Amino acid sequence: MKKIFIILAFVIVYTSCKKSTDFLDGQASTGETEESIFTDSVKTIGFLTNIYSGIGYSFNKGRFSSHGNTEMATDDAEYAYSGVGQSAVIMYNGTISPNNFFSQGAVPDFWSTPYANIRKVNLFLAKLPGTPLSAPLKTRMAAEARYLRAWYYHFLLINFGGVPLIGNNVYGINDVIDLPRSSFQASVDYVVGELDAVAAVLPAPTEYAEQDFGRATRGACLALKSRVLLYAASPLFNGGSIATGALAATVSYPSYNVSYWQKAAAAAEAVINTNYYSLMEDNVTAPGYGFYNTFLKRYPNTEQIFAMQRPTNRDFEGYYNPPSRGGAKNSQPTEQLARSFPMKNGKSTYDPTSGFVASNPYVNRDPRFGYSIIYNGSLYYSTTTGTKIAVNTFDGAASDGYVSSTKTGPTTTGYYSRKMCDENISANSSFVTERAWPLMRYAEILLNYAEAINETGQTALAYPKLIAIRKRAGIDAGADGMYGIKANMSVEEMRAFIQNERRIELMNEDHRWNDIRRWKIAEAVNNGYNSAMIITKTGNNFTYKVDNTIRLHVFKPQNYLMPIPQVEISKMPSMVQNPGY
Repeated sequence: MKKIFIILAFVIVYTSCKKSTDFLDGQASTGETEESIFTDSVKTIGFLTNIYSGIGYSFNKGRFSSHGNTEMATDDAEYAYSGVGQSAVIMYNGTISPNNFFSQGAVPDFWSTPYANIRKVNLFLAKLPGTPLSAPLKTRMAAEARYLRAWYYHFLLINFGGVPLIGNNVYGINDVIDLPRSSFQASVDYVVGELDAVAAVLPAPTEYAEQDFGRATRGACLALKSRVLLYAASPLFNGGSIATGALAATVSYPSYNVSYWQKAAAAAEAVINTNYYSLMEDNVTAPGYGFYNTFLKRYPNTEQIFAMQRPTNRDFEGYYNPPSRGGAKNSQPTEQLARSFPMKNGKSTYDPTSGFVASNPYVNRDPRFGYSIIYNGSLYYSTTTGTKIAVNTFDGAASDGYVSSTKTGPTTTGYYSRKMCDENISANSSFVTERAWPLMRYAEILLNYAEAINETGQTALAYPKLIAIRKRAGIDAGADGMYGIKANMSVEEMRAFIQNERRIELMNEDHRWNDIRRWKIAEAVNNGYNSAMIITKTGNNFTYKVDNTIRLHVFKPQNYLMPIPQVEISKMPSMVQNPGY
């Protein structure tokens, strides 16, 4: 078995590196001191690994109360819980505020988790020169730590706009801190500058020894730069501020400039030109099998750029599987997400020439649809038979069905998630699968490039990247070799196409909440009720009807940015709250 650094070092972190409040922000004490950590090479490395251990906090499917995530605050998914104190509920019903943002469940992690880890990075950098590590190792680990700091800052940028930049400072418990927010431009420039600096130091993905697999690489630096610059160029931040006056420059670029899109396109192209990465394509085993397998292949994986390494596990099966397979079905895909997947010929299901049939909606679909969503009749592994058997979601079906009379039941949408799950195991089986959490992968970079280059008016340059994604998906090329993509689209048409392609390709990968906000479309797509599919079985025949779910989503204009916790505003007079809160 491959030796995975993050997994092995996890043991070090949790047996030797949890500390008292003087430098690990309130974690339980094990009697360690700063001196005992940073005079020991193994524990020093373990301290850095502790910072790595938080990289997936936003992606984590159990982020809120062990079962929630931002995906349930969008038009992509319905939440299995409805308690008003649940963090995901607070987000989707529009009641998030500076006060409950701090006090409820895990909601404060938007602010506190990044800053806690930024502080750990700064402490690590301060202590690193005096550690017993070799000079080359110190240089590399300093670069890794700076990359991780940029990683945590990028979450602050997309959620808050400009934030306090603390540099290399390590504040102690007795320090009086009163830092103003830096401008949005200064915040972006700082993160990009850090990434440029450490990209020149960190190894390429192929240059790490096997035991160091999972660490930050030069490619990860370039990819994160691509993401940050794409966010910054987007309508919410590129002259589309929801603030006025002096605050506008704090939360966005004050005026629109196409050069920000040009920079984003160049950053994505820089990743592509390294030739470090490629899409995992396999349409021989089955159409779109490479898409399916990229989430179940930890090493080697040519598509993964930065990932949360995990031991063999049933992480997503436990979270997404239907009850008949022992899953918690915490997040259930909506009908509008299901309809966003095209047909196998690549045409939209709303195109009258696509071949979509409302009375038989699941045939001849984009192979990604079947790998992403469990629909009525989907075959999935069952411990009852030891084989793949159908999952029944029709009205009144035992175990997994929708209940139309109450719009509830095991499923509230008529669907369950399958994305990133292994179809040959289930949550209630004893089997595990090999996977890492895909925090950044190559398909995102191709989509980043296509989106950015289109916004510069060079729409034709977006086509090759989109064709590559659709070819890998197992969509039919068609006589024109366009994989169902309309030729000669306008910027506006291409924008809508890319937004939909991004939605389905990156489903459940911690993008939708950020995307609908940065595109400033959340008020249009995330207000009102999501859609469910009601399926009625009569004999061996099924009829299909789209209905509203029972959970009202409310997205207010101020929700394009998150509120800074009131406790932070109260203790730092220089801190300015985001507009609307």
